[in-house]
Amino acid sequence: MFKVATFNANSIRSRLPVIAAWLAQEKPDVLCLQETKVQDHESPAAFFRERGYHVVFRGQKAHAGVALASRAEPTDVRYGLDDGGPADEARLIQATVEGIPIVNTYVPQGQSVDSPLFAYKLEWLARMRDYFTRHFSPRKPLLWCGDFNVAPEEIDVHDPQRLQKHVDFHPEARAALERVREWGFVDVFRQHHPGEHGQFTFWDYRVRGAFERNVGWRVDHIWATPPLARKSVRSWIDREARQAEKPSDHTFLAAEFAL
Repeated sequence: MFKVATFNANSIRSRLPVIAAWLAQEKPDVLCLQETKVQDHESPAAFFRERGYHVVFRGQKAHAGVALASRAEPTDVRYGLDDGGPADEARLIQATVEGIPIVNTYVPQGQSVDSPLFAYKLEWLARMRDYFTRHFSPRKPLLWCGDFNVAPEEIDVHDPQRLQKHVDFHPEARAALERVREWGFVDVFRQHHPGEHGQFTFWDYRVRGAFERNVGWRVDHIWATPPLARKSVRSWIDREARQAEKPSDHTFLAAEFAL
């Protein structure tokens, strides 16, 4: 069994106790991390080595940052978009683990609909579809994991009517992500939990009692191309980790594949 997980740490050094407990309990083959908020030379590589994991990082001070930890040594490691535009290396890391290519991304959030950062988010997602076209085929195994900063469906947010114009649920953002999905991806969590409401991975710190009231969003994802999705045996959200001491505002999403 091949177990993959994704987690927006919202500052990796602040979440090491949470990550340590989760690794010890779940023992994933791969853990994709986003919003590490740490420069490469300050990344906690030793922490992962001590737990039997190889780790590759790309980050910057106090903003964005991605990492990938794996039991098997990763190969073909690459960073950032490679289309001649802004590379945004602290938002994308690609590696192959046990023959499975994995792309881990922290998609730009977009700030507000009238901000240039929202236009950049839409452009970034369009570039992602081109990235997959250049490097991969939907007819071969591939995983795309991370914080996509988009809730795809109405059942993926707590109040779809009120949130229509939010950058993470805006129709344009959802359409942009859907175009990437149409390239050839299956939403692995939804494959196992079709139509289920209230299944969230993010609860905003700024909303009082958000977790307790389940005022959340499903913006963290594990997507697979059809050949790999067919081998998926289960996928789940670990709500318990969100209740740990000093948690991230996100929690772990995991999936298992019978390879």
